Amino acid sequence: MKTKRKWLLALLVAVIICAAYLFWQSRPDEVSVAPVRRGTAVELVYATGFVEPEQPVSVQARLTAPVTRVLADEGDSVRRGQALLALDDVDQRETVREAAARRRGADLAEQRILALYKKGWVTRAARDQTVADAAAARAAERAALARLEQHVIRAGIDGLVVKRDVEPGDLAAPSRVLMLLGDPAEMRVTAIVDERDVPRIAVGQSALLSSDAWPGRVIRGHVRELTPAGDPDQRAFRVRLGLDESEPLPIGMTLEINIVVRKIENALLIPRLALQDSHVWVARDGRAAKRQVRTGIGESEHVQVTSGLAEGDSVILSPPSDLEEGERVRPVEGE
Repeated sequence: MKTKRKWLLALLVAVIICAAYLFWQSRPDEVSVAPVRRGTAVELVYATGFVEPEQPVSVQARLTAPVTRVLADEGDSVRRGQALLALDDVDQRETVREAAARRRGADLAEQRILALYKKGWVTRAARDQTVADAAAARAAERAALARLEQHVIRAGIDGLVVKRDVEPGDLAAPSRVLMLLGDPAEMRVTAIVDERDVPRIAVGQSALLSSDAWPGRVIRGHVRELTPAGDPDQRAFRVRLGLDESEPLPIGMTLEINIVVRKIENALLIPRLALQDSHVWVARDGRAAKRQVRTGIGESEHVQVTSGLAEGDSVILSPPSDLEEGERVRPVEGE
């Protein structure tokens, strides 16, 4: 009797397990879905960029000499004519003293010869030569003083020291940029655009700018200028952007830029996660159905659908690879 009960109990457990298994197998798979909706479809060109002065001014020496003093640092406000750097001028000061001595001697000689000429004791030719020598000596002194003044490098504009690439002891040369000046009140954004995308860029297109420094903040701008020459090493072109509103952006800040090259209003949109090649899966009446679609423009998150779907259809996001036509599914809003 006990053996019979054990067999009945075992049979009951087996039936329960089988029923549970069959129930689980017949249970619909849960899938994330999103509705097909109408909205604005946009096509974007992605680029990176940076903030720079509208008219950056490079500070360079007009001669080669060691730097003795740096008189302005990054972030300092400077006025036009303000001294920024001092160069070693010991040799040039000696040249100025020598030129001054020659000029004084020429002035004295000129005075004597002119006095003698008035008395008729020297020829006109001698007078003319002495006058010319004195003029040349004065010009030489002025040139020496002007060259001495070049040992002090001054600001060419009112603005801000944006960048400083020099330290005392460095050798300044005409080919080397020592500082960069700019007016913080007049800024622009320079975007680096891949050469493949340049044909789609046009002056006047709107742009959306963002930075990791300001999560969630979007700055609006527009394309102002396309540079005529590209960089063959980077295979890219520079695109100048203006800001739609006055924004206090730090000079040198890097930005992520999306240029809107095309826009279509009242377009049917689906999440890009729903698209697999040229088809999507839709959830209808608790079952999955495969739909062929044609797509239009889009961006990273959404894409336009031109045929194959209707507004309000529920598309399955990231559909499972083993999903089959007519399979039972349990839709859950995913977007």
